[in-house]
Amino acid sequence: MFNKILIANRGEIACRIIATCKKLGIPSLAVYSSADKDALHTRLADEAFEIGEAEASQSYLNQESLLKLAVAQGVDAIHPGYGFLSENSEFVERCEQLGISFIGPTASVIEQMGNKIKARQIAIEAGVPVIPGSEGAVQDNAATQLAEHIGFPIMVKASGGGGGIGMSVANDIDELHEALRKSRSLAQSSFGNAEVYFEKYLPSSAHIEVQILGDSHGNAIHLFERDCSVQRRNQKVVEETPTLKLTQNLREDILSAALTLANHIGYRGAGTVEFIVDSYQNFYFLEMNTRLQVEHAITEMITGIDIVEYQIRVAANEVLDVSQENINRHGHSIECRIYPEDPHSMMPQAGILSSVNLPKGNGVRVDHALFPGYEVSSHYEPLMAKIIVWGKNRDEAIHKMRSALEDTSTVGVVNNIPLILAVLRNQEFILGTYHTKMLDSLKIDERWNRFSIPGTPITVSGPNALNQNMAIAIISALRDLKKNEAINTPKASGWKHETRSMQFRSREIEKSKW
Repeated sequence: MFNKILIANRGEIACRIIATCKKLGIPSLAVYSSADKDALHTRLADEAFEIGEAEASQSYLNQESLLKLAVAQGVDAIHPGYGFLSENSEFVERCEQLGISFIGPTASVIEQMGNKIKARQIAIEAGVPVIPGSEGAVQDNAATQLAEHIGFPIMVKASGGGGGIGMSVANDIDELHEALRKSRSLAQSSFGNAEVYFEKYLPSSAHIEVQILGDSHGNAIHLFERDCSVQRRNQKVVEETPTLKLTQNLREDILSAALTLANHIGYRGAGTVEFIVDSYQNFYFLEMNTRLQVEHAITEMITGIDIVEYQIRVAANEVLDVSQENINRHGHSIECRIYPEDPHSMMPQAGILSSVNLPKGNGVRVDHALFPGYEVSSHYEPLMAKIIVWGKNRDEAIHKMRSALEDTSTVGVVNNIPLILAVLRNQEFILGTYHTKMLDSLKIDERWNRFSIPGTPITVSGPNALNQNMAIAIISALRDLKKNEAINTPKASGWKHETRSMQFRSREIEKSKW
């Protein structure tokens, strides 16, 4: 096992990894930018060091600073979390050269699966079905003929990167060239690679993913599927497991396909194989994420398995001590991502949280790094918190999530809770028939706006800025009260105590609730 782990990340995922390090008795070293010097993960770790300026390129993406610190502090492993350097094969190679274990797959696997064209070809080699599309990168002079051969509508996709960046839909020839231009431009600016490819666009489809674990000894298992079809701008908002969309035979086929791919590439660590299921119940390989997923928590809730712990153990060359036959799932779990954004326009918001109220209760877990005074910054991924619930069945899980969201408020920055409540009360979601374009036509009931308590964009400066913004938030809340809106008065959240425990228990304790 490792002597010290450097966590090359920030926010809720850094706090999450620290929790498992504490459970395993492994000292943790946090890093932070100048903007994060007071961040929660710096207080929870055993040690914390500043590594650069606020810009990610100068801090969390700065390989030189990270590796220099790791060597100086005697670190023998680095956990990248998700985002930043988690899928950077060059960084993995540099870690290996220094004798530092990277808690994730090999550089070769990351490189292969990180390029979507290569990943698509590997899936074909493994016998995993792929969406009809181009065999490789698309050249402009062949684009029209190729698109007509595949059939419109066409999805133009960047070969590198992820997060839905560089994806454009073309419904006909007239739209094709603009889609190509847009996708190439975004791909070049975001990933330094303008290469794109075509796939048949499948509207009203479901986004299903499979969590896998593999070790260095040829063992691989799956931890069942997750339904990630509630998305906006190709970004996931609500996830659940299990899904209602699959027959048992189709579920088994998808789980088997994920394991086939994992074994084909000799996968080590935690990873996710993503699929699209069309309206005719055909499934196709979409991509593979060679890292920990944001939504890993719902899989932990139904299996009792600490995925981060297994990431660490297999990186330390341990053999998976759990077989596929011994993995069972219990109940139903839902995760909602709380973003700082206007629930109507979905425009991002920034500012300082004057108050944070988070839900508690049996079967409720909150992964976050929030506290009163926390600044929602434009420098990094805007995710504020993840609310995760477990229920004996789906109906119970939905009820718990509604209650949990109604017990959540962030005063000072508007959040997307009204949008999520609208999802949970939507008939398509209740029936489990929703698809990836559900949010395009979703209407928000104004009753639920009270859970997103607005502040004012932070324009006040000086020593009294925080007090002034708190006053603004209070005035806003009182105005809503006059409208007979039932606003829950924010109360002490107990964030410090809750976060230190992180609401994570051992596998045995998790299973006791079932």
